[in-house]
Amino acid sequence: MGFSMKRVFPVIFSYSLLTLHYQASYAQIKWKNIDSFYIPLPKSVHIYFTDEKIDTGKFRAYYVEADLKDKNLEFTVDTSLNRRLTPLSFYERNGRPLVVSNCSFFSFQTNRNVNVLVKDGKMAAYDTEFVKGKGKDSLIHYFTLRSAIGISKKRNADIVWTAADSAMKFPVAFESPEMPLGLPINIKRSRNYLKNPEIKSYLKKNPGKKIRKWKMITAIGGGPVLVQNGEISISNNEEMMFAGKALYDKHPRTSIGYTQTGKLILLLIEGRNPDAAGADLQQTAKILKDLGCWEALNLDGGGSSYMLVNGKETIKPSDKTGQRAVPSVFVIRQR
Repeated sequence: MGFSMKRVFPVIFSYSLLTLHYQASYAQIKWKNIDSFYIPLPKSVHIYFTDEKIDTGKFRAYYVEADLKDKNLEFTVDTSLNRRLTPLSFYERNGRPLVVSNCSFFSFQTNRNVNVLVKDGKMAAYDTEFVKGKGKDSLIHYFTLRSAIGISKKRNADIVWTAADSAMKFPVAFESPEMPLGLPINIKRSRNYLKNPEIKSYLKKNPGKKIRKWKMITAIGGGPVLVQNGEISISNNEEMMFAGKALYDKHPRTSIGYTQTGKLILLLIEGRNPDAAGADLQQTAKILKDLGCWEALNLDGGGSSYMLVNGKETIKPSDKTGQRAVPSVFVIRQR
């Protein structure tokens, strides 16, 4: 059986071929400043809490707001090689910084990150090569562009869709999402999979769209994007993440965004316990928009969601065993 070398979209991702635009019906929730529980904090960092309901379920969430322009703050990542550590272990080995949070998705089988990570201007992890098709698409690989947030040398935040492998010095960045590229499962695999002719053609054939080398000092990948240009716009179908009804599933959430005034927003939503039902991606997107995010994206959630501020817990982990060990964390520290 032959395969046409063209874009093929799996049935399971046919819920919508357009980026979803959504407006939730609940009112904007109120937040309480709880800096006093996490002192000492610099004037450029604040932490907020809410337990106001967003629907009929119980709700608890925290967010950190940090000024990207404060040169006394360092925004970075830490990652372990082929192993996972708890956020508390990362906190101790990073000299007890201000904030430690889970971030990128990872493989339980390999203990490796599956999203791009940039630390000190160098790639420390790479995007997933391919997503395997299901059902009648089981003989197809899907090449996807997953989203990431980066912080530049000038301390400007940026959210893009990336392609990155271990043979590249910098990720390739797209300013808008692209539907996945379907390829036969037996295509030649190499260290530099971006040299595959079909992928090269796919990356270049974007008239009117800006593609560039993404030179960031710090970057963390995740997905999907939740807010674009100040409006809710979820690229779950393009990124082949949380398609169909999964968009409405409630879970603990970790997400990140930035405002046009240069504030970084790190949002943690508690879930899967009697005191907190979690949130779906639409609800998470609305919260981020209400907080003033110009752009925002989802990060790894569920049992991975966890954040420490000055070593103190914010949301309670949903795993019965406590903090889930992860291969990477996002870190904010004072210089």
